[in-house]
Amino acid sequence: MRKDEKPYHILIIEDNLGDYILIEEYLAENILEPDLERVETFHSAKQLLEDKGKKFDLVFLDLSLPDLSGEQLIREVLELTEGIPVVALTGFSDLDFSIKSLSLGISDYLLKDELTPVILYKSIIYAIQRSKFIDDIQKSEKRYSDLFQLSPLPMWVYDLKSLRFLDINQAAVDHYGYSEEEFLLMKISDIRPADDLQLMDQALKAYQNGEKLDPKNIYKHKKKNGDIIKVEATIRNLLFNDREAVLVLVNDITERLRYVETIEKQNQTFREIAWIQSHVVRAPLARLLGLVSLLESEISDQFEETTTLVNYIKDSAIELDEIVREISKKSENIAPLEKP
Repeated sequence: MRKDEKPYHILIIEDNLGDYILIEEYLAENILEPDLERVETFHSAKQLLEDKGKKFDLVFLDLSLPDLSGEQLIREVLELTEGIPVVALTGFSDLDFSIKSLSLGISDYLLKDELTPVILYKSIIYAIQRSKFIDDIQKSEKRYSDLFQLSPLPMWVYDLKSLRFLDINQAAVDHYGYSEEEFLLMKISDIRPADDLQLMDQALKAYQNGEKLDPKNIYKHKKKNGDIIKVEATIRNLLFNDREAVLVLVNDITERLRYVETIEKQNQTFREIAWIQSHVVRAPLARLLGLVSLLESEISDQFEETTTLVNYIKDSAIELDEIVREISKKSENIAPLEKP
């Protein structure tokens, strides 16, 4: 059988020399060059583990040391190892204590009388891989937590059945005015105005009947101070601590809607002005051009100055008519703005 060539650095906390030699021999059968360090007491182990220059892949821990033993020993060592997998070694078969040890954070629990090279090697591989898996999960959870908590937009998670808030970020606390503690005692209905609750109930009932929640929609929300705001909410279903929940990202678009409304009012005013110019101003212009044409036909060429004056009036009227036409044409291109 080919030996594992990885340079495992293993700390063995064992006061019995015979047990240590047996472990050393068993490890040598499956690992090419295991890097082993042995200490006989908890005090010595503490000094070694507090040395930041020492890095161990795994710790074998005898549960009966001269200066400490049992549950207290496990707690003390786990506090010192800071994520390093710890495998307990004992000569006593106590099922209840083994279960308790695993619940405290021990990676594995091995009986010395049942040890074999294969069991010992498998325990090492399992403990290291399990520790790495847990570390990856914790890093993933931290990335989620950072994205959630550092988001500049309000975010929260609520329980789909009870509608209670399960988690809330700082942006939501700042924007809505409730503390995190207050939020966690509330339901999502508590931030909806009374006239909007029926729509919320209809959406939730539709979901319970098999329809999907609208992933993006505009809602009315109520702040702690009573202000009503309009928000664009993006939602996603997820499992949160084994509970069916909804993640919500909120963007307050109240000011944007007000801006759009203001621009639309201005555009409407422009369209009205253009209509007045087109229909009201052009009417007298048309009459003026008609009078100018009549004067041209009545004035003889001998009144040169009068003819020149009439031409000036005519040219000005035509120019003004073209300006009004151009304004009317541009006003037709002002379309009503679509609300977000």
